[in-house]
Amino acid sequence: MITRFSIVTLVIFVLSITFVIYPVSFPIRLPYLGRRRIPINLATAPIFAIAILWASQCLGATQIRDGIVGTDGVKPYNILILFFSLAYMAITLDITGLLQAAAFWVSNRGGTNGWKLFFYFYVMLTLLSVVLGNDPVILSGTVFLVYYTSATQLEPIPWLMSEFAAANTASMVLFVGNPTNVVICEGFDIINAAFTAYTILPFLACIVAGFVALAIQFRDPKHIPRRLTPVGKLNVRGVLRDPFGALIGSLILGSCLVVIIVVSFFDVDVWKISLPFAGAKFLFDFTWDHYRYRKHVHASGEKSEEEAAPEDGDDPMLFEIRRAMSIPPTGAVDRQSTFASVNPTLVNRTNTDEVANVTPATPSSSSGDTHPPHNAPQIFHRQRLYLQAVHKRLSRHFPTFFTALPRLPFGLIPFAFSQFILIEALDHQGWIEVFAHWLVRASGRAIHPSIWLIGVLGVILCNISGTNIGATILLTKVVRAAPDFPSDSTRAAGIALAVASNVGAVSFTFSASLAGLLWTTILEQKGIHIKQTTFAFWNLLPIVLMTGVGLAVVSAEMAVLY
Repeated sequence: MITRFSIVTLVIFVLSITFVIYPVSFPIRLPYLGRRRIPINLATAPIFAIAILWASQCLGATQIRDGIVGTDGVKPYNILILFFSLAYMAITLDITGLLQAAAFWVSNRGGTNGWKLFFYFYVMLTLLSVVLGNDPVILSGTVFLVYYTSATQLEPIPWLMSEFAAANTASMVLFVGNPTNVVICEGFDIINAAFTAYTILPFLACIVAGFVALAIQFRDPKHIPRRLTPVGKLNVRGVLRDPFGALIGSLILGSCLVVIIVVSFFDVDVWKISLPFAGAKFLFDFTWDHYRYRKHVHASGEKSEEEAAPEDGDDPMLFEIRRAMSIPPTGAVDRQSTFASVNPTLVNRTNTDEVANVTPATPSSSSGDTHPPHNAPQIFHRQRLYLQAVHKRLSRHFPTFFTALPRLPFGLIPFAFSQFILIEALDHQGWIEVFAHWLVRASGRAIHPSIWLIGVLGVILCNISGTNIGATILLTKVVRAAPDFPSDSTRAAGIALAVASNVGAVSFTFSASLAGLLWTTILEQKGIHIKQTTFAFWNLLPIVLMTGVGLAVVSAEMAVLY
């Protein structure tokens, strides 16, 4: 029964989603801290919503507990431990330079053929995202493409949009590729290996459709030239900072994925597998960094820190691109002027506070303007200086861990738990039951209407319900609550939701996925500003084609199976 508490709960839920998509902030003056801005964004809006609903008695301690511990077989803590374990292993693998080395190798193979290079990059990003997930690929691939397109004077939009489409679409293959996949596996009781069996064909169809859509959109030579200016060969080994670390990291991550798939047949919580592997990688990182520190062997090779550091403080990837562009083959023009003209873009900023200031809604930041005015008193100034010195010393001694730590999406923890709690509040107030009855009426409990309803709704809700995580949690709960819903229709709806939650990240809004927020933040850091309308325009054709093709393949699969 819908009551006034139900209406208040739904209104607050919608408002929290609105502030996730369109974050705001307001100024406040605090004693001793001066004037600060309090953000209402992805990290804070759901928490404020929970506080308001709890104060108004629209939810209680039971719903908060259920949102953390889980209900109906979905365990939020399981999902987050798994995701962070794999994220740590993937990010530390990226720190070794392995992904940049792969990008350099593909660049060399592509040569001066523009479309050949575009296709090679699309395939490489797809394969890496299948194994590593979309976030590490977005982290490393975006920076490389910014550097590369700036140095070669290519238009960055086609390359960046193709990277975004490939990385998000490929994450549907393995259940560990995206947190939404884990929600679906647990919510619909799908074995991990079976999940890949169900999604591999829709993935292949979507990834081909995505490339076709991109090729149609960027067919004009002004976007992707037929012939590129010849440049020097990029040194693949030179950008591989830590070959031994890359080898061990690949073995640990690969072994973890294999073991997770095997034990999924034995009803074992996956976090119990991923966490020990992440712990082993953590111990290796500290041990190996300590050994290299003691032997003065740093990530760029058998050199001291002073000898290995590229000029101007740039990272090895940018340094190597500069080197290759400064030694063009015979007949190529000198590209030194390129770097002078794009210097602001090529600055490799690493300050996390700078990221937060550019995009307040970043998944790893929970604050807006965190710097007090210059005339504001500094609290614990001496202690802060001491801690900064300790952090700097430890970062030199253990660079892998302290580089990976700020890259981990800690903002996902409060956001994910908040989404689960808010969905429990909707359930408590009767809205999930109402939505479930609507689904039954619209689908008639049939397989194919369920696929298209959940699939299309999933893509839409990814764009208007905060992120694909919130949309997946909500629709999983709705399908599970549908009365007398057949098991075959439930399974079909789950697979359609898997396609929708990943394809839906190739979206109209940056906040449709955490990867989108990460992507736009990196671009802002590097001086590339992409408007929301531009982002939506270039994603329109790929998302429509991929949604239609992906759901059609799911329907064909279910027609064969049932």
